[in-house]
Formats: sequence, structure tokens, C-alpha cells
Amino acid sequence: MSFDSNRDFIISRTSSTVEMDEGLRQYMLKVYNYMTIGLLITAGVSYLLANSALGAMFFTPETGEPNALGWIAIIAPLLLVFMMGSAVTSGNASKAFTLFIVYSGLMGISLTTIFWVYTELSILRVFLITAGMFAGMSLYGYTTKRDLTNMGSFMMM
Repeated sequence: MSFDSNRDFIISRTSSTVEMDEGLRQYMLKVYNYMTIGLLITAGVSYLLANSALGAMFFTPETGEPNALGWIAIIAPLLLVFMMGSAVTSGNASKAFTLFIVYSGLMGISLTTIFWVYTELSILRVFLITAGMFAGMSLYGYTTKRDLTNMGSFMMM
């Protein structure tokens, strides 16, 4: 009788682990999708402004210095971080997502001058290196179930 109850425990534990892994997989997929959307918006806005006359609305094209509107676009993401935190705490997912989209666009405005200073190939290369490192570390942490926070500042790269 005790053998059967242990067996039932093992079966239910295995089932619970599978359900937890599927839930974690779905959650991580949603997080990665949101980050992809944010990065695409940031890159798109930055590229659009850098390659059109719209960039001059925020920065002086010759020097890359921000004008008044540029300073607002540079400082506003800090304010949005606090607003997103408040929206998440209150449980308002749609407001948090909307603020995230606005934040991504403002970050794109802030990064516009990067396209004026560096070549598109060097920007792409750095992006791919960073994305590859993130993917590798994420996959390592997910598959080994190891908490990487104890590696501290070494992992800040």
C-alpha cells in the first residue's frame, strides 16, 4: 500500500513538474515576444529618424546635439519607467504595455544619433553579438535551472 502511494506521489510530482515547465516556457516566450516588439520599435524609430529629415526635429544633424524636444525625448523614458512600475503594481496590463510601446519609441528617438556616427554594419554587428550573448545565457540559465545572479558583475556584460 505504501508503495502504491509513493508511486502516485511520484506520478503526480512528475505531472506537476511538466505543468510547471510548460507554464514557465509560455511565460518566457511571452517575455521574449515583448522584448522583440520593443527592440523592433526602438530600431525602427531610430533608423527612420536618422535617415529622414525628422531627426532634425530632435537633434542638430551637424553636431548631434539635442534641442529642447530632443532633451524631452531623452529624459522622458526615466519618467515612463516609474509609470510602468505603477501600472504593473496596480495590475493594469494594457496600460503597462502601452507605456512600454511609448518607452520603446522614445528610446528609438534617443538612439537616433548612433546612426549618424557609426556605420549600419557596425551597429548590426554589435546588435547580433549582444543578441547572441543574451540568447546563450538565457538558454544556459533555462536548461540548467541554475540561478546566474550569484555571478554578479561578471555577467553584467
